[in-house]
Amino acid sequence: MAGGKIQKKRHGGGGGGGGARLQGGIPFEKSKGQHILRNPALVDSIIAKAGLKPTDTVLEIGPGTGNLTKRLLEAGVKAVVAVELDPRMVLELSRRFQGHPLSSRLKVIQGDVLKCDLPYFDICVANIPYQISSPLTFKLLSHRPIFRCAVIMFQREFAMRLVAQPGDTLYCRLSVNVQLLSRVSHLLKVGRNNFRPPPKVDSSVVRIEPRKPLPPVSFKEWDGLVRICFNRKNKTLGSLFKQKRVLELLEKNYKTMQSLQLAQESEMGEEKMSPDDVAVLANMVEDLSMEIGDEKEDDDMEMDDAADGRASFKEKIMGILQQGDFAEKRSSKLSQVDFLYLLSLFNKAGIHFS
Repeated sequence: MAGGKIQKKRHGGGGGGGGARLQGGIPFEKSKGQHILRNPALVDSIIAKAGLKPTDTVLEIGPGTGNLTKRLLEAGVKAVVAVELDPRMVLELSRRFQGHPLSSRLKVIQGDVLKCDLPYFDICVANIPYQISSPLTFKLLSHRPIFRCAVIMFQREFAMRLVAQPGDTLYCRLSVNVQLLSRVSHLLKVGRNNFRPPPKVDSSVVRIEPRKPLPPVSFKEWDGLVRICFNRKNKTLGSLFKQKRVLELLEKNYKTMQSLQLAQESEMGEEKMSPDDVAVLANMVEDLSMEIGDEKEDDDMEMDDAADGRASFKEKIMGILQQGDFAEKRSSKLSQVDFLYLLSLFNKAGIHFS
């Protein structure tokens, strides 16, 4: 089930202006993102774009009353595993598919998809509660074995951030991190009136295909760099890396790595991204999900060259930026290749971000 922004529940008021209800008079709960996709043609379009195969096990998240579930089963897949949080919806699904000729292919799991262990699946097709968009995206991308693709309904602005390219207004840390791990494409726009009850925002269906193999980079290192760069994405990197807090962090990491004798180019150059490495993003929901493209207010204080004798370290950082011609560039215009190259320059100089 899709969902807009979390709404407070309203009690009472059983007149004609009341909220949408399930058969049997059970009300939808907007706080759980319960907005049922009611347009059959749109459901068919999502099924068609998913590229399902007869051998596929399909993961559906938030099946609600089972409109999409029914079409997935009728598409001839091997199995559908539906994860639903609301016990009322689980009961509704059981009633709807009781005695259905394809019911043996359906397994319903009652629980929180963010907390439960996901079973094996080949493809994910889902109309999700929008408030779980970011953590769910990264939970899926950290799932092993790697699935073929996910076709998911997101709030439109979130979807546009996922597919944004360098120079786009919505290009942000979310864009860079998701696109490092997957190929993302926009499939179709969905108006709010296709749902019952309609949410306050439009939606979009997005296709996510995990990259195989994963890029040969430590994700903790990658995210540490990207976090700094997108703190103020329209400032030059030269200005960002002169900030006192940034230089203090990098110098602390530099000294720690030296003392542990881990700042060796040969070792760090072969560090690969692991599922556990990717999964750290699940704990970064709020600042990754809907960060506004421009910048957060932060301490712009530059390091005093004379303070604590750190002038040489500042010069080291500026030298790295100049070496790659990055000092005057802005994060909002940098591509995946640019960030990977910048990270490699820092790591080769013994500068680390985790």
